[in-house]
Amino acid sequence: MPDLLIELFSEEIPARMQTRAGEDLKKRITDGLVEGGLTYASAAALTTPRRLTLAVEGLLAESPTIHEERKGPKVGAPDKAIEGFLRGAGLTRDQLEERDTPKGAVYFATIEKAGRPAAEIIAEVLEATIRNFPWPKSMRWGAGSMRWVRPLHSILCILTDEAGAQVVPLAIEGITSGDTTEGHRFMAPNRFTVTSFEDYAAKLKRAFVVLSPEERAEHIWNDAQNMAFAAGLEVVDDKGLLAEVAGLVEWPVVLMGQIDEEFLELPPEVLQTSMKEHQKFFSVKNPKTGRIERFITVANRETADNGATILAGNQKVLSARLADAKFFWENDLRVAKSDIAQWTRALENVTFHNKLGTQAERIDRIAALARELAPVVGADADQAEKAARLAKADLNSEMVYEFPELQGLMGRYYVDAAGEDAAVAAVAQEHYSPLGPSDDVPTAPLSVTVALADKLDTLTGFWAIDEKPTGSKDPFALRRAALGVIRLIVNNDLRLRLDRFFDSQLVRSERAINEALPEANVRDLLEEIAKHGVFGASFQTVKEKLEGSPATAFLELEKKVPDASDDLLSFFHDRLKVFLRDEGIRHDVIDACIAMEGNDDLNLLVKRARALNAVIATEDGENLVQGFKRANNILSQAEEKDGVEYSYGADVKFAETDSEKALFAALDAAEAKIDPALKAEDFPTAMAAMAELRGPVDAFFEDVQVNTDNDILRRNRLNLLSQIRKVCSSVADLTRIEG
Repeated sequence: MPDLLIELFSEEIPARMQTRAGEDLKKRITDGLVEGGLTYASAAALTTPRRLTLAVEGLLAESPTIHEERKGPKVGAPDKAIEGFLRGAGLTRDQLEERDTPKGAVYFATIEKAGRPAAEIIAEVLEATIRNFPWPKSMRWGAGSMRWVRPLHSILCILTDEAGAQVVPLAIEGITSGDTTEGHRFMAPNRFTVTSFEDYAAKLKRAFVVLSPEERAEHIWNDAQNMAFAAGLEVVDDKGLLAEVAGLVEWPVVLMGQIDEEFLELPPEVLQTSMKEHQKFFSVKNPKTGRIERFITVANRETADNGATILAGNQKVLSARLADAKFFWENDLRVAKSDIAQWTRALENVTFHNKLGTQAERIDRIAALARELAPVVGADADQAEKAARLAKADLNSEMVYEFPELQGLMGRYYVDAAGEDAAVAAVAQEHYSPLGPSDDVPTAPLSVTVALADKLDTLTGFWAIDEKPTGSKDPFALRRAALGVIRLIVNNDLRLRLDRFFDSQLVRSERAINEALPEANVRDLLEEIAKHGVFGASFQTVKEKLEGSPATAFLELEKKVPDASDDLLSFFHDRLKVFLRDEGIRHDVIDACIAMEGNDDLNLLVKRARALNAVIATEDGENLVQGFKRANNILSQAEEKDGVEYSYGADVKFAETDSEKALFAALDAAEAKIDPALKAEDFPTAMAAMAELRGPVDAFFEDVQVNTDNDILRRNRLNLLSQIRKVCSSVADLTRIEG
């Protein structure tokens, strides 16, 4: 079986595109080969800045001959129908076979598709792949119409077997396939012939090209660590930068350079970001002080002076970049120390969203919500408001304008420089967290308060203007914000009734309606919501004070806010299912808990779901659910038939069997345990008490006929089933458990 080697050689491919391009080349070629009837043993894609390579082993030499049977018209069908079938099959009438079927005699055709040589199929697949390659961005060059990420120079395509290597003939836009490639652009630019993948990889290595991106990355990292260790320093780990740099060079040469003394006092994050973003340098720190003191750069060639000239040039460029960073840092510090609030005031001229106002208006909403949240989280309300007003001040700093990814982190430095408490300064950095499922969750009360306020304002704001996630589209990262709120609440064991805060923030976000209302009325409404936590009652209290046209705006507000609040809570419940899925908690278990009162308290909801999930994972719990469903089904059918609700309470004096009497006792015992456990929010105890009903319920259904002819016994037993439903339903809505 022959092996296939393909190389598409071009000008430099952007590092960020290389991995995906290798995967796309492998998938498109191998899918096309299989579709053409060519199976293979294995395939591997490799990339360098100037080449996409695919090696396929154990390929069939030709596709197999295929015999396909087609059913045609009935015997005796009109000639036109038969002739059409013959044209489609490529046969003549004498090649048809008549067969008897239950519906009469029918024509059948056997079509033979002869096998094709592998080279012929490969050429077709490769041409289609090149012409339709899914580059994120591509270009046309010269007079041709073909597009590629950068000008394509050559195509290497050979099949190798025991007899040797043969070129797969192919010509695209003046580029003819061959069996040659070239090495490093500067150190070995001449072309050479290859006969197999092993020959290809070995000759490339001799021509100063490391074909494997993993090998290049490993070489870079090992050399960088060794150089840093020799100087008593450490390389700052950055896997993303390592992968990018490995995609910039074909022959990595690692060099370590100095950072001028005048820049060493810059915050380490500034140094690291500036070097990474502009120069693709690795930062090297002193492990004792955490200070960034040197840098690692990776050249693409060896030089006679061992990289001295390259390092000198890099250090010169770096000094110019860091001089800018130092200028920004010193200017920002002067502003922060004199009047940091001027940055916040300047945000009055920065639009957050055309329907939600400026960044300054958003900060006002966040600060107001932070005051409301503070007592619940355990933070000081005045400090929470102050921290919220300073948290985004750095958005107007020169450093964040230059390096947006440093927002928050620079804010911490600047708020600290302004003389604020360390906890207030920490909020500037921590209120953005958590940004993703693996990000750390803040634990300091002030940071938690403002982080919640920030995310809840984002969610309620976009819900107020009906900009919700749809399908896979979530341009404002609202799913991430909701997951962040869930993690902040659960990880910090907070007891928060979200409905109340949804309502107040939705009211603040309704700019168009609020503009039609006297400010005093809006303030009154927010105070009522904060006091009672019930929007409807709060609205009614304030509406009684209204006269004339403002009442119309209030009616619109009354209609819009509860709907948006309910919809947003439903969105949170969906996100909660995603959050708990990694714990192995089933979605139906969460549904059973969501159906209970207080489902806007996410921490309570999670605790209930975890306890229920643990119980139904046991044999007693699983069987009790089935017993409950049986009781509920019998009871529901009887209530529908009789037109009454059996909830008056059963009387043990009508119990006939021991199992019936035992169930009465078990229900009383369970209720005595469940009620205080639920009041104490001790869900494991409540769930365990419910699971203890499994035995008595099973015995009851085994011994007792509920729908007996005796009406008194039947009604009593139906009321007993009602007691089962009541006791179990106090813990969770078991009707929602599947199975």
